[in-house]
Amino acid sequence: MKLDILAFGAHPDDVEISAGGTLALQASLGYKCGIVDLTRGELGTRGTPEIRDAEAKRAGEILNVEVRENLGFRDGFFTNDEAHQLEVVKMIRKYRPEIVLANAPTDRHPDHGKGGDLVKIAAFLAGLKKIETSLDGESQEAYRPSLVLHYIQFQSLTPDIIMDIGDFVETKMEAIGAYESQFYNPNSKEPVTVISSKNFTDSIRYRSQDMGRLIGAANGEGFISAQNIGIKDLMNLTSVR
Repeated sequence: MKLDILAFGAHPDDVEISAGGTLALQASLGYKCGIVDLTRGELGTRGTPEIRDAEAKRAGEILNVEVRENLGFRDGFFTNDEAHQLEVVKMIRKYRPEIVLANAPTDRHPDHGKGGDLVKIAAFLAGLKKIETSLDGESQEAYRPSLVLHYIQFQSLTPDIIMDIGDFVETKMEAIGAYESQFYNPNSKEPVTVISSKNFTDSIRYRSQDMGRLIGAANGEGFISAQNIGIKDLMNLTSVR
C-alpha cells in the first residue's frame, strides 16, 4: 500500500499529541495516512505495553489512518545506529510516502530527539540504491520521501509551517483520550506523572489554539522542516492579516 503521509513516533501517543489533527484532516480529504511507532512505550510509569497496544489501535481508528505498525525498539534504549536505521528504511520503502512526519528535533524526553534524527537519516538512506533491504522475502526498491517534517512536542519550538487543523482538534483530542492509562483521569489510582496532569491535557488544546492564532485560524499544529521547502504559487500561502 502506498501512503501519502507516514508519521513516526518514538512512543504510542507521540503522533496523536502533536500531529493528530493534521492526520485526521488529511485523511478526511482522501489522503492515505499511516503511523509507525518505534517502541511500545514499555517504560511508561502508568499502564502496560499490552494496554498501550490496544489504546494505540483505537487511537489510529479515530484518526482514520490506513495502517499502524510498531517496530518494537527498546523504549529508552534504542539507538540511532545502522540496525535501527535499516528497520525504518524498510517501513519507508514499504509504504513509499510523499511526506514523513517525525519526532521533534529536540525535546524533554531523549527518545524524541533521538527518534526524530533516526527517522530523518533513514528517510535519506531509503533513497540510496546501494542499500539493499528486503521485507517478507521480497527485495525493496530505493525510495526517498519528498519531505520530512518534525512535529513539536513538550518543548515550545519555533515552527517553519503551521497547519490549520480547524475543527479536527476535536478528533485529535478524542484520539488522545483513547490513551486512558496515560492521561488525566481524576479517578485513576496510578502514580501521577507529568503527562497525566490536567494541566498537560489542557496544554495540548491551548497550544493548538496558540498555533492557530499565529496564522489567523482557530487551531493549528506546527512543524519544523528537515529541508528547504519550495513553492510554485505564492497565492496559495496564507498568514494572519
